[in-house]
Amino acid sequence: MGSIPEIPVGALLSSAANNNKNNIPLLGYGTASWPFGEAGEIVKESILTAIKLGYRHFDAAAVYESEQCLGEAISLALDTGLIKSRSELFITSKLWCSDVHPRRVLPALQNTLQKLGLEYLDLYLIHFPISMKPEGGYAVPFSQSDLLPMDFKSVWEAMEECHKLGLTKNIGVSNFSSKKIEQLLLTANIRPAVNQVEISPLWQQKKLRKFCEEHGIHVTAYSPLGARGTLWGTNEVMECEVLKEIAKSKGKTVAQVCLRWVYEQGVSVLVKSFNEERIRENLNIFGWMLSPEESEKINQILQRKGYRGIEFLSDGGPFKTVEDLWDEEIDLHVTE
Repeated sequence: MGSIPEIPVGALLSSAANNNKNNIPLLGYGTASWPFGEAGEIVKESILTAIKLGYRHFDAAAVYESEQCLGEAISLALDTGLIKSRSELFITSKLWCSDVHPRRVLPALQNTLQKLGLEYLDLYLIHFPISMKPEGGYAVPFSQSDLLPMDFKSVWEAMEECHKLGLTKNIGVSNFSSKKIEQLLLTANIRPAVNQVEISPLWQQKKLRKFCEEHGIHVTAYSPLGARGTLWGTNEVMECEVLKEIAKSKGKTVAQVCLRWVYEQGVSVLVKSFNEERIRENLNIFGWMLSPEESEKINQILQRKGYRGIEFLSDGGPFKTVEDLWDEEIDLHVTE
């Protein structure tokens, strides 16, 4: 099995700033399990399996409560010789909403690094474009009365300071629309290296991908298989008849077809499974291609967003409708 392809990320708006450009593996392993924090040992063992099989890009977040497990797995991988140095890995984590305040960003990152047992991250992301009262902590679900507007300028300045201190090689965002990135860019000195968003054959994000490409922002896809069984997931991706037909004709799994399609869009993709055989299968998306006809069939799939973000809506908060949150129309009709 060959190694996973990589591409450079990290672009600065200020030429005077230090450029820590590095490579992101285009297939990564997600560490979120639902409910958060309840499958620690399983998560750790699965990460070790993923490292053994060749994954080098790992995605965590403060709110997932997976940083400790990931850190323990990395330590074990080093001790047992699965990897020779930490530099072989690309580690991402995310700033949760209760820490999306200027003075809380640096302490939050330091806490993340302590849990991971690392000196630096490869990528640190703002998880959502919204703040929350600090006392809300990392509890999910959370109280909608805790939701607050994000101070884009000051919070991003704090993220830039983390980069300048060498605590993270790259900084970026997650779940940001084009409009919200534009707002951030008005005062940014360092352009977000990455925007991590939901992308699957059922939510292709063509306009957002084009916007990010035009602004030198790499896109990472989460929930490419729909993340069924989670708070934010849907069964519709894996049950899609078009994808089933393509998978059958190619002798591939539906998951492999989804992951290959996302990869062919030029973005990196995160996938998660606790099953060793599926972890292995999900790696087998290289060395073959979708035909133009198959790609066109996927392009024609009716678009339906899996994660609507309803919990971030509040009459008294910054986002009153899903359109406010995502800056586009979202179909709220749920099908089984």
